[in-house]
Amino acid sequence: MKRFLDVALVLVTSPLWAPIVVLLAVLVRVNLGSPVFFSQVRPGLGARPFRLIKFRSMTDAHSASGALLPDSQRLPPFGQLLRSTSLDELPELLNVLKGDMSLVGPRPLLKEYLPLYSKEQARRHEMRPGLTGWAQVNGRNALSWEDKFKLDVWYVDNQSLWLDLKIILLTLWKVVRREGISASGEATMLPFKGGQK
Repeated sequence: MKRFLDVALVLVTSPLWAPIVVLLAVLVRVNLGSPVFFSQVRPGLGARPFRLIKFRSMTDAHSASGALLPDSQRLPPFGQLLRSTSLDELPELLNVLKGDMSLVGPRPLLKEYLPLYSKEQARRHEMRPGLTGWAQVNGRNALSWEDKFKLDVWYVDNQSLWLDLKIILLTLWKVVRREGISASGEATMLPFKGGQK
């Protein structure tokens, strides 16, 4: 039922989001150059890898020594706008159609984090990762990693059709209010360093 809801909602709403994706692709090309899309291998259901697709929001600016500059220095105003409105995530709807992701589920994180999870935290991979999730509507990147993982595992244990619909509606509200975009004082979420096993 969850998979059916994912595909049905994405297809039914495609006349709304598809033109926006095309327009944003043009704007990203003009403002940030090529490539338009950012893709990265992330662990999905059962920690199996898949390639996540989103709009590029950062430049490739390097220091004089050739080192990549920090995120805060590579995130121009246009990229900040994409992130604060979550429009950079729209291409992930294609991941949902492919079956790599669900509309609702724990957000797909970096594969480098896999060996850092406790056994309980690793349970977030018992479901397909989501475009949005319980942690995203309860603080998003303003949460600590520990709190975020607790919310992810709570969702795994309590997932239902009605909870998914609630999360989707709350996500739309949070996007409008632009809440929890980043950790306090940071351009993005601080890297996960691991916790207690």
